[in-house]
Amino acid sequence: MHKDQPDQTRSQAASRDCPELVSHHLGDISTAELRAALHRAADLVADYLEGIEGYRVLPRIVPGELRRQLPSSPPENPEPMDRILEDYHRLIEPNTTHWNHPGFMAYFAVTGSGPGIVGELLSAALNVNAMLWRTGPAPTELEEHACDWLRQMLGLPAQFRGHINDTASIGSLLSLAAARHRAVGLDIRRKGMTGRSDLPPLTIYCSDQAHSSIDKAAVALGFGLDQLRRIQTDEAFRMRIDALEAAIAADKSAGRRPVAIVATVGTTSTTSVDPLPQISAIARRESMWLHVDGAYALAAGICPEFRARFEGLDGADSIVTNPHKWLFVPVDCSVLFVRDPDLFRQAFSIVPDYLTTSEQGVTNLMDYGVQLGRRFRALKLWMVIRRFGVRGLQERIRRHCRLAQHFAAWVESQPGLELVAPVPFSTVCFRAVPQLPPEQQDEFNQRLVEEVNADGSIFISHTRLRGRYVLRLTVGNLRTTAQHLEHARQLITRAHQRLLGEIER
Repeated sequence: MHKDQPDQTRSQAASRDCPELVSHHLGDISTAELRAALHRAADLVADYLEGIEGYRVLPRIVPGELRRQLPSSPPENPEPMDRILEDYHRLIEPNTTHWNHPGFMAYFAVTGSGPGIVGELLSAALNVNAMLWRTGPAPTELEEHACDWLRQMLGLPAQFRGHINDTASIGSLLSLAAARHRAVGLDIRRKGMTGRSDLPPLTIYCSDQAHSSIDKAAVALGFGLDQLRRIQTDEAFRMRIDALEAAIAADKSAGRRPVAIVATVGTTSTTSVDPLPQISAIARRESMWLHVDGAYALAAGICPEFRARFEGLDGADSIVTNPHKWLFVPVDCSVLFVRDPDLFRQAFSIVPDYLTTSEQGVTNLMDYGVQLGRRFRALKLWMVIRRFGVRGLQERIRRHCRLAQHFAAWVESQPGLELVAPVPFSTVCFRAVPQLPPEQQDEFNQRLVEEVNADGSIFISHTRLRGRYVLRLTVGNLRTTAQHLEHARQLITRAHQRLLGEIER
């Protein structure tokens, strides 16, 4: 678009400049135009990934700025793909937060790897809805197969069956729904939580470090937040077994019914691992469902040397992990492993006449959750596993953990900085400890993270632990190197020293 041409006139300009786009043929764009657009898009993707460090991780954009550059109404007439891709390159690419940037060290870093990007493209081309085996034979069987590859890579027993959802939040919700079904039976499908006057309050247990998606699942499933018990953690931020035992006993004495425990392997703030063997034993003894949230850290289980940290995992009823976090599959791709697929099918399967088919002995993925429509996510997972191989994926995870350990050692060596939590994987929690009252220390650390991120070349995040403001740095991007960690150390050192100088003045 010419600089002197208002955006609002773009659709009219399209029909003037490209009258061939206004056609009586009402099908798709031509194969020639599609081919040219895909070639252009391929170049845009490759150029973006090759030059990604030329962007700030966090763009210089204020709320509403992008929308002000877009036409207020949709185009009346067709626009050429070249013009649309130009606007993508001009408006969208520079104004996004760049999760693929090697300086992205916030939250849990993710990577849209090359093989995964190709898989996503081909999945979009097939445009499959694999709700039934019939509506997606290859996608259904590839999903079962790729999930079983991952099961083997993690060393899980053969009875676990995997399927793919969008996020761990949905996987946890589905698992707690299955726990509710097992505890209450078919009545819960017919009458719901409010239709049983004799139903006692059903309680769920997780640590005070568990992800907020467990709270949301309790709300959505009708348990209610009042029935969610957040159990205290120990000095390493792991669920305390004595506190769990006491909470269960208190609820049973009060006439409540304990239903499920959610254990976390790799908590969001510190990546701590709850004591699975003891929790699993309690779940068995109390006939409670054990769901394990391994969204981030369970990927490390593909490395044999990390697997001991997940001892007791085989006692779970359901396990969720996200290949879109640390296995380099583009968002979104979350695998839910379940011990008893038949119970899941009992909890969720509803088959109206228009979805009945004649195939016998096949998997219909719609039966294992609330979603009918299903994207072909397995293709990108399959391609990533094949292109990198198990050994390649293992080495990348090991490298990330080594980089994090080196950064943690640096923190411990720096006067005025402290390590706040153990570093079992590739996330480091640390903070500055100036000679200030606790609340002012929090303000200091908040200013520290803001100043570091303002540089634009890296992005770190924060959390609160034991009530104090804490900085988090995570290594998880394929493109992050030791040089990027050294740059982060330099930025943190300069910002720390400058802020200390302000205090001294």
